[in-house]
Amino acid sequence: MTTLFISDLHLELTRPAITALFLDFLERRAQQAGALYILGDLFEAWIGDDDDAELGRTVAAALRRLTDQGVPTYFLHGNRDFLLGERFAAASGIQLLPESAVIELAGERVLLLHGDTLCTDDVEYQTFRAQVRDPAWRARTLALPLAQRRALAGQLRETSRQAIQQKAAAITDVNPTAVDRALRAHGVRRLIHGHTHRPAIHDWTLDGQPARRAVLGDWYDQGSVLVCDAAGWRLEPLPGPGA
Repeated sequence: MTTLFISDLHLELTRPAITALFLDFLERRAQQAGALYILGDLFEAWIGDDDDAELGRTVAAALRRLTDQGVPTYFLHGNRDFLLGERFAAASGIQLLPESAVIELAGERVLLLHGDTLCTDDVEYQTFRAQVRDPAWRARTLALPLAQRRALAGQLRETSRQAIQQKAAAITDVNPTAVDRALRAHGVRRLIHGHTHRPAIHDWTLDGQPARRAVLGDWYDQGSVLVCDAAGWRLEPLPGPGA
């Protein structure tokens, strides 16, 4: 069976065409899959499962239709939607994964990550990540009124945008040593992740054995899906608005 992997859709109300593309993907392409994995940043921002915004309800309903059709759908948190929790999972039928998950794929063990933990050269980001992933920070944030959380999410997005503009491209990419270390730590030679928005399939030799890393693409101008089946791994674009 075909297994599909996507990430970095960054769904938000200001880009309705990309949301429509994703909903069409769920209704058509994903219905034929053996499983779908979403490796983080499904939403541009997620301020808590109690958010009453229409977008979250629409996406949850579409995912529920897919899972009700018997397509297992898995979600691994990204750096934009790490507050997504059990309430959304129950509504949508998705299964939440830990931030590092190893699965069996065509007889091989494959490590799944969002990818941000591999960007170790970006020390400023790693410090910020440790702060917002702290359970105490999470509890304090989720206790705030929705309006304050929306404002905070907007501030964090703007801060992130400005920081990325000021950093060299190499700083925001994965560190090769961090990649090798992650593979060794989990005893695997295959890795799939997103986050960097640099879609590609990389092959190299690790400790005398062939290794492979697939980087998922973002959904800003078009869709992107990694297809894994009997023919191997391949990245496929999904034509976006106006294509």
